[in-house]
Amino acid sequence: MNFDPKWMETAQQFQKTMMDNWAQALGAATGGAAPANPFAALSAFSLPMGQMPAMPSAGAMAPDFSQLTKLLNGPNGLPAKLDAAKVIDIQKQYLQDVAALWNQGLQVKPSGDRRFAAEAWSGNPMAAFSAAIYLVNAKTLMALADAVEGDAKTRARVRFAVQQWIDASAPSNFLAFNAEAQKKAIETKGESIAKGVQNLLHDMKQGHVSMTDESLFEVGRNVATTEGAVVFENELFQLIEYKPLTDKVYERPFLLIPPCINKFYILDLQPDNSFIRYAVEQGHHTFVVSWRNPDESLAQKTWDDYIENAIIKSINVTREITKAETINTLGFCVGGTMLVTGLGVLAARGEKPVNSATFLTTLMDFSDTGILDVFIDENFVKFREMQFANGGLMPGRDLSTTFSFLRPNDLVWNYVVGNYLKGETPPPFDLLYWNSDSTNLPGPYYAWYLRNTYLENRLVKPGAASVCGQKIDLNQVDIPVYIYGSREDHIVPIGGAYATTQHLPGRKRFVMGASGHIAGVINPASKNKRSHWIGPANHFPADVNDWISSAQEFKGSWWTDWSDWLQSQAGKQVAAPKSYGSRKYKATEAAPGSYVKAKAKP
Repeated sequence: MNFDPKWMETAQQFQKTMMDNWAQALGAATGGAAPANPFAALSAFSLPMGQMPAMPSAGAMAPDFSQLTKLLNGPNGLPAKLDAAKVIDIQKQYLQDVAALWNQGLQVKPSGDRRFAAEAWSGNPMAAFSAAIYLVNAKTLMALADAVEGDAKTRARVRFAVQQWIDASAPSNFLAFNAEAQKKAIETKGESIAKGVQNLLHDMKQGHVSMTDESLFEVGRNVATTEGAVVFENELFQLIEYKPLTDKVYERPFLLIPPCINKFYILDLQPDNSFIRYAVEQGHHTFVVSWRNPDESLAQKTWDDYIENAIIKSINVTREITKAETINTLGFCVGGTMLVTGLGVLAARGEKPVNSATFLTTLMDFSDTGILDVFIDENFVKFREMQFANGGLMPGRDLSTTFSFLRPNDLVWNYVVGNYLKGETPPPFDLLYWNSDSTNLPGPYYAWYLRNTYLENRLVKPGAASVCGQKIDLNQVDIPVYIYGSREDHIVPIGGAYATTQHLPGRKRFVMGASGHIAGVINPASKNKRSHWIGPANHFPADVNDWISSAQEFKGSWWTDWSDWLQSQAGKQVAAPKSYGSRKYKATEAAPGSYVKAKAKP
């Protein structure tokens, strides 16, 4: 093999750049004078330079440490302090990792990361080395982030920022270094690059990165197809009544309240994974709130407006249509937070129209909000309050981007590489189509939500939150509740979902499912996948880990356990209604209605 004659010079320059930048970064991060070069010992290694392949320029592989020091800052902008003992260990480990990597020579393999798993990477020594050195640098930078001293929030913010930087700077994200994309460009004679540019222009026009082929889906045609009708609407929501699939239904109707941050059809994607259809099949007379996608006409709407004119209104209309004294309810994610707020308002008014409530991946106690906590502080909330002081909309695309960057390699860079560098069209996937179908939020609603929940956690402090003229006290919400949390949820951590057990006084059942925020919930009983865990009856210790240690694992979906529980709350069976609505509330259009079809403007 012929080697680049400048290899030795390039490699040595890379070493020098790495050493100098490390010394500079560590000196700034520790707040002291620059220490002696911690990587001077590299010169003692007898590295077989002549046996190594040519590699890209040093700057292409070495992290930009001038930017790292900006990441290693606390919320006040001052340099964060590092644990000196940990830094010494990190230096030693880095020396070992670099020496081991360079001594592998042509046999270097970027193992253990699916971004570099293709043969094009391992078969190209230059590409393999660039990927391998990137992984060493990434590992070291995350160790450095973990060495930051400070409160938990500061450390979490540093770690989050460094992780984002690492993920964005992967060589796989750039055509100049992505061996797989280069190979495809050669094989297709440039067609993949042309297609990638076409994909990029398309996504720029639509305002978001395509995660699936959106042209293959249409709401009401091949997603959200369970049969029903809109029986009520106002400026905030449409109420859908679903056609019974059984001769008899339970006398107590069932109302689902999905999150208004997304569209309801995550609960009705396909017949075989539709939670809505499952509820109907079990004999429940089912109603669902379908939120309007806000435009400028809703720019002044507040949290109070949504509670009074949507949550409480939907409860009352469902009761009027069915002539039921009480109903069963379900809230999913922020829909559950809104539901319990509405129940708190009703309780303060001395009203009890709800017999039971199910809460799916819902936060009421915002003490444990997981990674989302890195975004929340007084300055951020004040900024949003000022931004929306006179109304306005929080764009759905901004919310969607925020959630996507909680898992950037899976939900951002994966599609950047596939769509733009390789020129691929992502495969059809109904869940990702839903994920891309974003919704706006009224700015005043959003600002209230941030301050009163994420920042000040007022809902679980009796009397601290005032909604619709009432002081909220969850101790007054004394009804049977079914609480579900997903074990790997990154939006509503399992501890946050479990915390609800500590604040509602009624009879409780808590169930934990496998997987994450969406996949854990949408786990059809018929497919018998994953597991769920159930603890001893009436045993709810303060710490979720104590509950987990006492819980028993059951194979398959939690849906069947929930169905049995809801049946016990549903009353006797009566003849199923033959028509939609009532004399007062007439059907106006077929499900899924028109509100769910409105797109957020890019």
